[in-house]
Amino acid sequence: MGEKGSKTNRPRALSIGCCDMTVKCRFRWNWDHATVCSYCRQEQMQSPSCPLSAAFSYFLCSFLLFSMLGMMYAWLTFSPFNQPAFDPMELSCQPDNEGSWSIGIFFGDNPLALQPIERVTFLLHYFSLRQWHLPMKIKKANISNDKSSAWPVANPILTCASVTDASHPSAFVADPFLFIQGSRIYIFFETKNALTKQGDIGVAESSDGGASWRYLGIALDEEWHLSFPYVFTFNGQVYMMPEGSEKGDLRLYRASNFPLEWTFERVLIKRPLVDAVMVQYNGDFWILASDFHRFGAQKNGELEAWFSSSPFGPWKQHKGNPLHNGDPGSGARNGGRPFVFNGELYRVGQDCAKTYGHKIRLFHVKNLTRSKFHEVEVPLGSQESKKGRNAWNGLRNHHLDALKLPSGDWIAVMDGDRVPSGDINTRFLLGTASLLGLVLIILLVGIILGVVRCVFPLSKCLSMGKRHDSQSVWVQPQVTSTVNRVLSRLNRGSSAIKGRVKLNSFAGISLLVICFALGLVLVCIGVQSFFGGNGAEEPYPIEGQYSQFTMLTMTYDARLWNLKMYIKHYSRCASVREIIVVWNKGEAPNPETDFDSAVPVHIRVEEKNSLNNRFKPDPQIKTRAVFELDDDILMTCDDLERAFKAWRKHPERIVGFYPRLNDGSPPKYRNERYARAKNGYNMILTGAAFVDSELAFSKYWSEDTDQGRALVDELFNCEDILLNFVMANSTTDRVVEYIHPAWAIDTSKLSSSALSRDTKVHYMKRTSCLRKFSELYRGFPLKKWEFGSRTDLWDF
Repeated sequence: MGEKGSKTNRPRALSIGCCDMTVKCRFRWNWDHATVCSYCRQEQMQSPSCPLSAAFSYFLCSFLLFSMLGMMYAWLTFSPFNQPAFDPMELSCQPDNEGSWSIGIFFGDNPLALQPIERVTFLLHYFSLRQWHLPMKIKKANISNDKSSAWPVANPILTCASVTDASHPSAFVADPFLFIQGSRIYIFFETKNALTKQGDIGVAESSDGGASWRYLGIALDEEWHLSFPYVFTFNGQVYMMPEGSEKGDLRLYRASNFPLEWTFERVLIKRPLVDAVMVQYNGDFWILASDFHRFGAQKNGELEAWFSSSPFGPWKQHKGNPLHNGDPGSGARNGGRPFVFNGELYRVGQDCAKTYGHKIRLFHVKNLTRSKFHEVEVPLGSQESKKGRNAWNGLRNHHLDALKLPSGDWIAVMDGDRVPSGDINTRFLLGTASLLGLVLIILLVGIILGVVRCVFPLSKCLSMGKRHDSQSVWVQPQVTSTVNRVLSRLNRGSSAIKGRVKLNSFAGISLLVICFALGLVLVCIGVQSFFGGNGAEEPYPIEGQYSQFTMLTMTYDARLWNLKMYIKHYSRCASVREIIVVWNKGEAPNPETDFDSAVPVHIRVEEKNSLNNRFKPDPQIKTRAVFELDDDILMTCDDLERAFKAWRKHPERIVGFYPRLNDGSPPKYRNERYARAKNGYNMILTGAAFVDSELAFSKYWSEDTDQGRALVDELFNCEDILLNFVMANSTTDRVVEYIHPAWAIDTSKLSSSALSRDTKVHYMKRTSCLRKFSELYRGFPLKKWEFGSRTDLWDF
């Protein structure tokens, strides 16, 4: 080494670890070796086998390769639409292990045959106007609400976003219990404070039979965690018995000013009981609960019973306690209020075998006395969704509260989740593994390209140095020599790879392509794991409410393969209620056996093969929204959900994915490129569009459109143009709205069964339709609207 303080023209030495070397870098592009990485030339002072600049060059190359893969992934998959503005209130209300829990409402003639609110056909069947004093405006085919802008109202009816208290932003809602007072329905539920991470008891109210809900506030907030707010009445007073096992006892509260003010009444049982419920049966009051602190108790597999002649106690243990103590999947832990139906007692339990809150199980209690207990499992009665993660309760549900209405019918609430337990941890591990794999891929590419001159330069650095003390003498043989051997082998392996792979050979190019493809896959997995969520494509609420729509497509026997793929994909979308297939020609398939569908499929066989059948009024349609979609178009469920949200804000419009600008004198039909060039559109193709089933269909089949429908049959074309004319001719307001799809695939290109393969002839027919419709309607009513007018840029 040179002397300290000596002056020389050589560069200053850098001392890093055991290596002292000088670095003099000059960047240049090495196109001869097909690299995009810069590298350094080094002048070393003493250690020619340890070039620091090669390591620097390797990390620079890694960064560039990683950036290229990341940018390509972003270009391919990131949403082109603006994300909603940051809202601190929703910071913790995210679809993770808890934020995706929500609450739905069900109705039925009995508690063993419950249907979700979107499946309830007649509201008056469940509620008596005389008893409930409900407004006459709800006399519709489905439960509806003005705020929803569509019917039917759909589950879930409460989410963590429903809790709007600024002092108690919610990260979680679950454990719902019903309470009916007069014409109002209340739901008490657990909400986890996003700031303190503590459970509190919230309450929401409905005055229209469960169609809409208003969050009222926090009903009970203690210094310890609260959940499972069992609410009941006794002698004209309203009481709440929430779980507070963290406090170590089971407490009773009385409503001093219902529903938001509660007063502590007494301690019922001095045990840390979990998910306790109370029921009056066989002359006694019973408390059923779990005590996981009991010696030998199995978590989520233990159940106890306590009895008393009064809900205030004193409470005595059942002689058979614990009634259950074993498998967490046995349903031992309570999952809601016990209920009596036809004189028989039923208990709701949680199956926690696979994960906490996996599913609900129902048990018929055959025998409950002070010394005996026996129950058998019975079917729950509510059908599980087949939509998986796209359903609000598709993966988990652990609480059901059923209550008998004054009318004699039943109402129930259930919580549910679309995300599996531990999903965040799983995605983190998968993302980390993919990034480590990406590092190895980049390392291999660096070796092949010759950018990495010294893969592990410290392998020889560790063998250098003087041993001046006993510590270094001890470290050298036990640590340094071992590391030396490992790194030396890696160096030899990397040299062997570089020597065998020739960049100008087919094998070398193929290996680089494979490495890049694997790198792209790993980047996709990593970004999806860290930022992509659980993979569900969820519905968008309007003013906190959800709805559903009917999909309608028209096809015939030669396109059956298209239809099967179509139904399998779209039936899993969250807001799709059912699919109607208008069958125009050939032998119709069997909807029960020929399709893999998560929703009901109806086949409507038509006598006449006509494009007008697409807009025919149909009593099978149970929703206001109908999504008309050709059977040869595939797009994401999220695209459908975004367009559905846009339509619900303006149900009088045609909202779809394929814009056209038809102008000129006389008008001429043109493609989307023309509309883009002119930055505007005045028509939406109904081959992929939302329409109002009542408004649009009735106008299309009115007497005023007889001549237009005749022209459609004559040309076997232009039914979508006619609907645009009919809608635009009936109002001066805006009629069409465009939503840009993330991507769409036309599967007709894969077969010979497309309806309009000759584009030139197809466009000529449609131009003819434009001119004839203009004559029929005495003008051209279609108005131009610009792209990019939405604040969320969904129409950009």
